[in-house]
Amino acid sequence: MKKNFRTQVFRWAYEILRETGKCFSVCLVKAWALYRLSKALRKGIVYFAYEKTDGTLRKAKGTLKDVQRLVKGTGKPNFKTMSYFDIETGGFRSFKVENLITVY
Repeated sequence: MKKNFRTQVFRWAYEILRETGKCFSVCLVKAWALYRLSKALRKGIVYFAYEKTDGTLRKAKGTLKDVQRLVKGTGKPNFKTMSYFDIETGGFRSFKVENLITVY
């Protein structure tokens, strides 16, 4: 099976559908927003917001550019969460994919 960016987008969409139960088209829109966010994170610093598990809003400033030396683990893809390097705290953070609100 050929794996490309659409595979990742649809896996995010199905994960959001499974967790929220919303219409698939709504889940697909959010999955494409996640794809654009991950692409922007690899290019530089991005401002975005998401809902934390306790219900509060988190405005984040993160990147994935030039942080390969800090990554630990196997690198197995996880479609339930999205990880990023938080510029303000100097560490890796993650959030559930269904909790993304906006990208600035």
